[in-house]
Amino acid sequence: MPNLEYLDLSNNKIQNIYHGDLQVLHQMPLLNLSLDLSLNPLYFIQPGAFKEIKLHELTLRSNFNSEDVMKTCIQGLAGLKIHQLVLGEFKNERNLERFNKSLLEGLCNLTVEKFRIAYFDHFSEDTTDLFNCLVNVSTISLVHLFLNRPRYLPKNLRWQRLEMVKCNFKEFPKWELDSLKEFVLTANKGVSTFTEMKLESLEFLDLSRNGMSFKGCCSYSHLGTTRLKHLDLSFNDIITMSSNFLGLEELEYLDFQHSNLKQASDFSVFLSLRNLRYLDISYTHTQVVFQGIFDGLVSLQVLKMAGNSFQNNFLPNIFKDLTNLTILDLSSCQLEQVSQVAFVSLPKLQLINMSHNNLLSLDTLPYEPLLSLQILDCSFNRIVASKEREQQRFPSNLVSLNLTQNDFACVCEHENFLQWVKDHRQLLVEIEQMVCTKPLDMQGIPMLSFRNATCQRSKTIISVSVFTVLMVSLVAVLVYKFYFHLMLLAGCKKYSRGESTYDAFVIYSSQDEDWVRNELVKNLEEGVPPFQLCLHYRDFIPGVAIAANIIQEGFYKSRKVIVVVSQHFIQSRWCIFEYEIAQTWQFLSSRAGIIFIVLQKLEKSLLRQQVELYRLLSRNTYLEWEDSVLGRHIFWRRLRKALLDGKPWSPEGTADTENS
Repeated sequence: MPNLEYLDLSNNKIQNIYHGDLQVLHQMPLLNLSLDLSLNPLYFIQPGAFKEIKLHELTLRSNFNSEDVMKTCIQGLAGLKIHQLVLGEFKNERNLERFNKSLLEGLCNLTVEKFRIAYFDHFSEDTTDLFNCLVNVSTISLVHLFLNRPRYLPKNLRWQRLEMVKCNFKEFPKWELDSLKEFVLTANKGVSTFTEMKLESLEFLDLSRNGMSFKGCCSYSHLGTTRLKHLDLSFNDIITMSSNFLGLEELEYLDFQHSNLKQASDFSVFLSLRNLRYLDISYTHTQVVFQGIFDGLVSLQVLKMAGNSFQNNFLPNIFKDLTNLTILDLSSCQLEQVSQVAFVSLPKLQLINMSHNNLLSLDTLPYEPLLSLQILDCSFNRIVASKEREQQRFPSNLVSLNLTQNDFACVCEHENFLQWVKDHRQLLVEIEQMVCTKPLDMQGIPMLSFRNATCQRSKTIISVSVFTVLMVSLVAVLVYKFYFHLMLLAGCKKYSRGESTYDAFVIYSSQDEDWVRNELVKNLEEGVPPFQLCLHYRDFIPGVAIAANIIQEGFYKSRKVIVVVSQHFIQSRWCIFEYEIAQTWQFLSSRAGIIFIVLQKLEKSLLRQQVELYRLLSRNTYLEWEDSVLGRHIFWRRLRKALLDGKPWSPEGTADTENS
């Protein structure tokens, strides 16, 4: 097997390793072979058995039942050239009670690139000469060692990467390692406060998951290096942002997630980080008030700020300098509204996560500037629907849209949106999980089950119902408005063949009653021939509505109608009502006629207020009262002539009367 890369012989019964056991590795070197001998009860390794052998990795964990056996076996590895050596024990497989620093002395005879040691409860606190045989190692990894208070490390160590995970430190280490480029110190819950460092060559720093407090962050004076490119301070306690990263301008990666940031939105914290490409401030209890919080981040490509909040739950334009941003996470920010210019500076944005907010509509997001958007996640919001015109504004490059877990209303009002959902199944993520929440009878039913035909039937029913209601309402209004005209129509049919009781029904204003009594009644009823007039003050039946008396006693029982027009008449609503009924009566009755008497000259502006009356007086002959001898004579002669038209009369009787 000349290409073998991994050989797992762990958890067997191997006790001794001799030179002959490894003969194949001497004859045919496997440079990339990783050999795992963990959990074998090793007792002896023949010195020189591994001499001149090259391995990629050798793992020896929980193999030795005593310190002496471990020391002997490590010495038996003399001459081995290896990329990574892993020593130690497993969490649930502990054989050695203590770890003596002399156990590592045999490593001086090995050539090791990376060294990892794990799970020793009682590890030596004296680190002065602990790593004497590992001076030239490039990477050291210490996992779950009880170091408590790390002491001095010699400066001649050439380590480039140091990893310390769960080492139970009680205080922050103050080592000065000039060659160290990468330092990882994570999950050491015993360290409560960060102490200033001095590592001039440091480029990578991971201090995550320690629960530490940072009284001041972050600048060269705190970290002691100007070469830092990667800084991870996530999952810590309070971090007070007192500086805007002066001296740390080379940073490309910065992570604060799940730490408690203070003063992060008080000023342009990141103004100096023009090379930063990745920033995570998710769940840092940050309330964004200052709109210049991200000023200076001209190279930023990924911004994660989930779990924070904004003033008034409104997203303003805080991304002015982020023209190279491609990924934006705004989930769980309690957002309700988004400024229409919020994304105007993000033409390269490809992914937006707006899930777990309180958006009510897709229309909230401004899509026009997002020319490169491919993925949009709006799940777990309160979206009810989207307007048709907004659906057409989605970026043309969009390939994934997540709208699951929203408050969709499957009603005919949103028929266009529901149809749009069906037509874009390939765009929507987990479309089967998009269910209706309203109305109650559709709750929990997939949106795809909604049938547009139901809306068509509903529209037809509603249209017919509305039309019916409108027609009934129209008829009711017409009946109400023209009730008296209809009464007049019915009366005309009833009384059309009967004899008239009166020669004329007089319509006049009560202000002109003196003239009617003293002039009109006296001259017509006492004149020759006599005419019988219908007057409301004399002939209307008591106890009957005025309107009913006007129609039944006035129009039904009279041959003609005399309208006494004056300024008082024009200003009286009852007079105008009687006049309008008279017009209808004249139209319906073939024998009807209206005689207009104008008592005085009327101003045209006043007369024009009653358009129909003005037109009739303009087009028809009317009588005009003149208080003179000649004028009276002509007036009464013309009026009697008009009243005689259609009245049964005897020529002999009339002649005798005139002669006498």
